[in-house]
Amino acid sequence: MKARCFPLPLLAHVVCLCRGYTLRSSVSWVVSSNDVVEDADLSEEVAPALLVDGAGLWKQAYPASSVLADSAESPGELGKPEDDDLGRLSSRLFSYRLDKVQASAGGSPPPHQDTARTARYIAHYSDWGHLSTISTQDKIKGLPFGNIFSVSDGPLDNSTGVIYFYVTPMDNTVTDLKSNPYASLTFSEAEGEFCRQMVYDPEDPRCARLTLTGKMVEVAPEELAFAKEAMFSRHPVMAKWPVGHKWFFMKLDLIQVWLQDWIGGTSLIPLEDYFKATPF
Repeated sequence: MKARCFPLPLLAHVVCLCRGYTLRSSVSWVVSSNDVVEDADLSEEVAPALLVDGAGLWKQAYPASSVLADSAESPGELGKPEDDDLGRLSSRLFSYRLDKVQASAGGSPPPHQDTARTARYIAHYSDWGHLSTISTQDKIKGLPFGNIFSVSDGPLDNSTGVIYFYVTPMDNTVTDLKSNPYASLTFSEAEGEFCRQMVYDPEDPRCARLTLTGKMVEVAPEELAFAKEAMFSRHPVMAKWPVGHKWFFMKLDLIQVWLQDWIGGTSLIPLEDYFKATPF
């Protein structure tokens, strides 16, 4: 009996088809710099968030809009790192589109010695922060509870240093604030591009951290127009959020400004100096 042979032309055809596919998971996928990605499903809905490489160094991610353009350029050609050796350490990873991210819109941070201005810079150019309250939830009652909030201290061209929020009574944090209105809001310079460009880990003291502590209060009627402009100019999608959630504006009345922006310790910035400084 003759042994069956797999037709070579058919085998070659199968191999060619396989080369056109990329293994992926729901989290991320890898595309080498030599692959053509025109046929890849790289819509913004399925693109992963920014990732880090195995060595812990942050790398530049490529917006999905660049991949979807009518071009046969490879990811390496779209954003080639200055250091080719460094760029080869990691695969090309794609991210959500970052076109509208406003952090670091003010250019380079102030000198680290200028602590008040650094604090105002971070507070103004951060679009979100981590708010910590004392929990009223049954299982963690009396314990710290952290939550992420979109924030604004004013439109991009008008910094006040006062942090505004747009919140709903349906949020656990708002429930906490009704019981204890005091909270701490923490920002990280890692939100912007500076720490990425300098290859600073978020916990590196040179990647500045700012914690504002104070009392959360509802915005007074005479201040509502500015609060609305501050929040909606920076977060326009908020204007379309469902009215049934009974959204309202709050702000943080400051008690303390805590900053770490360099090696060698932290700074407690007097409120007068904080409000006198400018981020611009």
